[in-house]
Amino acid sequence: MGKFIVWPSEIDARLPRKYGRSIRKDIAVEKPSIQEIVEAAESLGMKVIELRDDAMNPRLSGLDEEYRLKGMARIESPHGKTKSLKMISQKIREIRKTRTKHSKSGKHKSKRKKR
Repeated sequence: MGKFIVWPSEIDARLPRKYGRSIRKDIAVEKPSIQEIVEAAESLGMKVIELRDDAMNPRLSGLDEEYRLKGMARIESPHGKTKSLKMISQKIREIRKTRTKHSKSGKHKSKRKKR
Protein backbone atom coordinates (compact mmCIF):
# COMPACT_ATOMS: atom_id res chain seq x y z
CA MET A 1 0.00 0.00 0.00
CA GLY A 2 1.21 3.46 -0.88
CA LYS A 3 1.19 6.42 1.47
CA PHE A 4 0.93 9.95 0.16
CA ILE A 5 -0.28 13.44 1.02
CA VAL A 6 -3.47 14.80 -0.53
CA TRP A 7 -3.91 18.56 -0.77
CA PRO A 8 -7.31 20.02 -1.77
CA SER A 9 -5.52 22.00 -4.50
CA GLU A 10 -4.62 18.73 -6.26
CA ILE A 11 -8.25 18.09 -7.18
CA ASP A 12 -9.53 21.70 -7.40
CA ALA A 13 -10.90 22.40 -10.90
CA ARG A 14 -10.40 26.16 -10.47
CA LEU A 15 -6.61 25.88 -10.35
CA PRO A 16 -4.18 25.31 -13.22
CA ARG A 17 -1.62 22.53 -12.98
CA LYS A 18 1.00 25.19 -12.27
CA TYR A 19 -0.51 25.63 -8.81
CA GLY A 20 -0.79 21.96 -7.99
CA ARG A 21 -3.82 20.42 -9.72
CA SER A 22 -2.79 16.82 -10.44
CA ILE A 23 -5.77 15.48 -12.37
CA ARG A 24 -7.62 16.59 -15.49
CA LYS A 25 -9.89 19.59 -15.11
CA ASP A 26 -13.02 17.69 -16.21
CA ILE A 27 -12.46 15.11 -13.45
CA ALA A 28 -11.56 17.64 -10.73
CA VAL A 29 -14.14 19.30 -8.44
CA GLU A 30 -14.54 22.94 -7.44
CA LYS A 31 -13.48 24.02 -3.94
CA PRO A 32 -13.04 20.59 -2.35
CA SER A 33 -12.78 20.76 1.43
CA ILE A 34 -10.42 18.57 3.40
CA GLN A 35 -13.44 17.06 5.17
CA GLU A 36 -14.93 16.02 1.81
CA ILE A 37 -11.62 14.46 0.83
CA VAL A 38 -11.41 12.48 4.08
CA GLU A 39 -15.04 11.34 3.81
CA ALA A 40 -14.54 10.23 0.19
CA ALA A 41 -11.25 8.45 0.93
CA GLU A 42 -12.70 6.55 3.88
CA SER A 43 -15.78 5.51 1.91
CA LEU A 44 -13.46 4.15 -0.79
CA GLY A 45 -11.62 2.01 1.77
CA MET A 46 -8.54 4.19 2.03
CA LYS A 47 -7.00 4.83 5.42
CA VAL A 48 -6.47 8.39 6.65
CA ILE A 49 -3.25 8.34 8.69
CA GLU A 50 -2.91 12.05 9.45
CA LEU A 51 -5.18 15.06 9.08
CA ARG A 52 -4.16 18.71 9.44
CA ASP A 53 -6.84 21.34 8.90
CA ASP A 54 -4.47 24.30 9.17
CA ALA A 55 -1.77 23.20 6.69
CA MET A 56 -1.49 24.96 3.35
CA ASN A 57 0.19 23.75 0.19
CA PRO A 58 3.35 25.83 -0.37
CA ARG A 59 2.54 26.12 -4.08
CA LEU A 60 -0.45 28.32 -3.25
CA SER A 61 1.49 31.13 -1.57
CA GLY A 62 1.29 33.37 -4.66
CA LEU A 63 -2.46 32.99 -5.18
CA ASP A 64 -5.44 35.09 -4.11
CA GLU A 65 -7.01 34.14 -0.80
CA GLU A 66 -10.11 32.60 -2.42
CA TYR A 67 -7.98 29.92 -4.12
CA ARG A 68 -5.98 29.03 -1.00
CA LEU A 69 -7.68 25.95 0.39
CA LYS A 70 -6.30 24.80 3.70
CA GLY A 71 -5.89 21.25 4.85
CA MET A 72 -3.77 18.19 4.25
CA ALA A 73 -4.45 14.49 4.63
CA ARG A 74 -1.89 11.70 4.62
CA ILE A 75 -3.61 8.70 3.08
CA GLU A 76 -2.75 5.05 2.69
CA SER A 77 -4.22 3.50 -0.45
CA PRO A 78 -3.77 0.27 -2.41
CA HIS A 79 -3.73 2.40 -5.59
CA GLY A 80 -1.24 4.95 -6.85
CA LYS A 81 -1.65 8.62 -6.02
CA THR A 82 -3.11 9.74 -9.35
CA LYS A 83 -5.66 6.93 -9.47
CA SER A 84 -6.58 7.58 -5.83
CA LEU A 85 -7.06 11.31 -6.53
CA LYS A 86 -9.35 10.49 -9.46
CA MET A 87 -11.37 8.09 -7.30
CA ILE A 88 -11.64 10.64 -4.46
CA SER A 89 -12.74 13.36 -6.87
CA GLN A 90 -15.43 11.10 -8.36
CA LYS A 91 -16.66 10.13 -4.89
CA ILE A 92 -16.89 13.80 -3.86
CA ARG A 93 -19.07 14.43 -6.95
CA GLU A 94 -21.35 11.56 -5.90
CA ILE A 95 -21.54 12.79 -2.30
CA ARG A 96 -22.38 16.33 -3.42
CA LYS A 97 -25.03 15.05 -5.81
CA THR A 98 -26.79 13.02 -3.11
CA ARG A 99 -26.64 15.94 -0.66
CA THR A 100 -28.27 18.32 -3.13
CA LYS A 101 -31.01 15.77 -3.84
CA HIS A 102 -31.74 15.42 -0.13
CA SER A 103 -31.76 19.16 0.49
CA LYS A 104 -34.11 19.78 -2.45
CA SER A 105 -36.54 17.02 -1.46
CA GLY A 106 -36.68 18.35 2.11
CA LYS A 107 -38.19 21.67 1.06
CA HIS A 108 -41.94 22.08 1.47
CA LYS A 109 -44.21 24.63 -0.03
CA SER A 110 -45.53 27.06 2.49
CA LYS A 111 -49.19 26.59 3.19
CA ARG A 112 -51.22 29.69 3.73
CA LYS A 113 -54.20 29.77 5.98
CA LYS A 114 -57.45 30.14 4.15
CA ARG A 115 -59.67 32.93 5.34
